[in-house]
Amino acid sequence: MKKVTKNDVVENIYEDTGLNITKKDIHVIVDKVFEEIKQALIEDQIVELRGFGTFEVRTRKGREKAHNPKTGEKVSVEVHGAAVFRPGKELKNSVWSLRKD
Repeated sequence: MKKVTKNDVVENIYEDTGLNITKKDIHVIVDKVFEEIKQALIEDQIVELRGFGTFEVRTRKGREKAHNPKTGEKVSVEVHGAAVFRPGKELKNSVWSLRKD
């Protein structure tokens, strides 16, 4: 499985669009999109990108009997928020059969 980095995304946008725009400008735009999503989540807002999916913050319950995986030591975990992504219908259908083998 190949990993796609932000630089890969910028490069693909640069090659696919054919616009008169520099890679540096595309990088700034991509960074700004991610920053907007991050800021919305920090403000406890839901980010819905139609045809792609939804980012939101969900509350995770605290636990008294969690374990530190490195030491095995018991630790308590407080109630906390976790950023989650739910794929949209189109994305879900597109990747549905990728792992059939």
